Amino acid sequence: MNRQTLARKIIDTCLEMTRLGLNQGTAGNISVRYQDGMLITPSGMPYEKMKEDDIVYVDNEGNFEAGKLPSSEWQFHLAVYQTRPELNAVVHNHAINCTGVSILNKDIPAIHYMIGVTGTDHVPCVPYATFGTWQLAEYVKQGIAKSKAILLQHHGMIAAEVNLEKALWVAHEVEVLAEWYLKLLAITPNVPVLSDEEIKVVLGKFSTYGLRVEEKH
Repeated sequence: MNRQTLARKIIDTCLEMTRLGLNQGTAGNISVRYQDGMLITPSGMPYEKMKEDDIVYVDNEGNFEAGKLPSSEWQFHLAVYQTRPELNAVVHNHAINCTGVSILNKDIPAIHYMIGVTGTDHVPCVPYATFGTWQLAEYVKQGIAKSKAILLQHHGMIAAEVNLEKALWVAHEVEVLAEWYLKLLAITPNVPVLSDEEIKVVLGKFSTYGLRVEEKH
């Protein structure tokens, strides 16, 4: 897929993320793996004003195009791609329920079989670090190695998948899980979870279950 097409898909995904209620204002950022690096949303630009030429290329060494400023979170996007070579798209946002759980510094446990979208039995919450720092990128690297979706303490969430459509799908499903979890925590601190045995069955089924996307080249 050429650069202009990928840039357009990034912008469309940003707009859809807002439409789904997963993000607010200029918060959040989206990237896709591209050549020897990635294409990522620029810093501080409203999604509705973005054009394809505003999307920034950052190489694997952290070098970016002259005259363009990538999202302040570009470090952790690179960390995801370096840690999970099979994943090609990263969605980050400040979704209300995921951020709420992150403020409580809790993982989202296996309260529902849709936890399978993460590829594991929980959504980990990684420790807090200032946004746009290598320390945060290091925490992201540790969390994303275990799960395709993670929470960032006092910050938000990250979802990664093989393409943009699936990454956004994972982000949306995890936000629903977070909403359920917060509502259940209001009732009891001991929220029931699925057994380890059932999670193994679920994860096996998720090898062929999920959003189906036909890639166009």
